[in-house]
Amino acid sequence: MNKRNKIILWGLLVFLSISVAGYAFSYLSFTPDRGFPAQKPEALRTSVFWLLAFYTHISFGGIALLTGVFQFSEKLRKRVMLHRTLGKIYLISILLGGVAGFALSLFAEGGIIAKVGFNLLAITWLLTSWLAYSSIRNRDVEAHRRWMIRSYAACCAAISLRLILPFELAALHMDFTTAYQIVAWACWVPNMLLAEMYIRSQKQVQFA
Repeated sequence: MNKRNKIILWGLLVFLSISVAGYAFSYLSFTPDRGFPAQKPEALRTSVFWLLAFYTHISFGGIALLTGVFQFSEKLRKRVMLHRTLGKIYLISILLGGVAGFALSLFAEGGIIAKVGFNLLAITWLLTSWLAYSSIRNRDVEAHRRWMIRSYAACCAAISLRLILPFELAALHMDFTTAYQIVAWACWVPNMLLAEMYIRSQKQVQFA
């Protein structure tokens, strides 16, 4: 992939990340009678545990989307202190958002298929991020970059889900349960495969 295409792709990713993060932050009005929480049974909407997990996940997941995408800019990464600060915010956000996401996966609609899909997504997000952190602590920059790509690919499940699910429901006219079972896997598995294909196609990982 040439430099121009990388910049275009990165620009698109920035737009999608800001859009989805903005959508997530819109829930911080803390009104569980609207949007996604309103679709849940009353037992969940009134559960302190579920609400805490939900608001933690969307808050820190949105922050991870925003801070993570700018880590792929060569110009910004040359500002070492900014890069390290954003990296710390990104990793802390994933720790909190990932653990909360794991908790939410236990209550996912769509039965065991959806629960396991989102459960493994949370684990993948946490594990790849830990390996990215561990690599840079060992001063292995190339391994750090590769694991960061995998980590952010998992993070982008938030984007994929909001593209795929409406398509399933509006264009394919699927019932919600089936659509949700599919998107629980389709929002992140293809992301990880594409990330791996990109990593393996590069002798040395380069960003925008």
